[in-house]
Amino acid sequence: MSSKKHSVVIIGFGGMGSYHAQLIKENASLEVVGTYDLLDYRQAASVEAGYSVYKSFEDVLADPQVETVLIATPNDVHKDIAIDALRAGKHVICEKPVASSKAEFEEMLAVAAEAERILMVHQNRRWDEDFLVIREMYERETIGTLFQIESRVHGANGIPGDWRHIKAQGGGMLLDWGVHLLDQLLFLIDSKITSVTSHLSYILGNEVDDGFEATLQFENGVKALIEVGTTNFITLPRWYVKGLEGTAIIEDWSLTGKIVTRNHDSVIIEPKPIRAGVGLTKTMAPPSEGATVTEALPPASQLPSSFYDNFAAVIEGKAEPIVTNTEVLRVLNLIEVIFEAAETHQVVQDFDIY
Repeated sequence: MSSKKHSVVIIGFGGMGSYHAQLIKENASLEVVGTYDLLDYRQAASVEAGYSVYKSFEDVLADPQVETVLIATPNDVHKDIAIDALRAGKHVICEKPVASSKAEFEEMLAVAAEAERILMVHQNRRWDEDFLVIREMYERETIGTLFQIESRVHGANGIPGDWRHIKAQGGGMLLDWGVHLLDQLLFLIDSKITSVTSHLSYILGNEVDDGFEATLQFENGVKALIEVGTTNFITLPRWYVKGLEGTAIIEDWSLTGKIVTRNHDSVIIEPKPIRAGVGLTKTMAPPSEGATVTEALPPASQLPSSFYDNFAAVIEGKAEPIVTNTEVLRVLNLIEVIFEAAETHQVVQDFDIY
């Protein structure tokens, strides 16, 4: 990696913009040299944090010292900002979702190719440790071949912020959180999706979804349930996965969880009936003593570099993107299929998201 720090200007110095600034400050490859935001109090926050404030977006584009523009604005203006920056010769890092449709992103990619600039999308949840634990289990078959994956995020605060309530600005939970969970899933499973069913929740009365459920069937036999909820006062586990040899659970981002696997060294004993409600059952009786083994979660498998180091290496021509634009296109296409399945109340099967 070059010792030179690559200059970055952040467009939109709100929650995510300021968070990017904090992370980049700790990075050896990139340096935030300024920000641009329409709101006075965010300009003041930028000055307080020690960054130069550009008076206009045009000033950012005209500054030859600016190598990269990082977009952390509401979703609906990502495309125009990115295209203008690319045409001005800047590389672009864009927050997710990069665009409101696959077609919009294809426009952005065409301009990036024409300008010979790098456009990378900040799908940062690929680096979440809980996901990387699941990735380790999937690849190493820690509990045997995984055949069902349940991935959820739950909260009870409704839709956050202001513009996330507005459809025209790209609001809603499918675009806000769904894009993360779907990206993780498609990064994990290299197989065609054969069917999609989904349901979007509008229980809070907003014009955009306040949550959703989607079930995906993969050609390799894996079934995945993805769920995002903002009206959940009791949360379900972050991950619940089933393999042919066991089950694993991760309760939360702090990695509370365990693995329970079949004990092949034990003698199989016919389960005894137990009383369940007003009836008896052997099917749902607990395994006999010693029939299973409970273990801690395995350590997470790590990606080769951080998002920011990878971006710097890509613009230097020394690496390939960890988040590829082909993968981002696939996620955007899947989101459109999920919207279609929810609107039609049907299983969607005739599509190709590659």
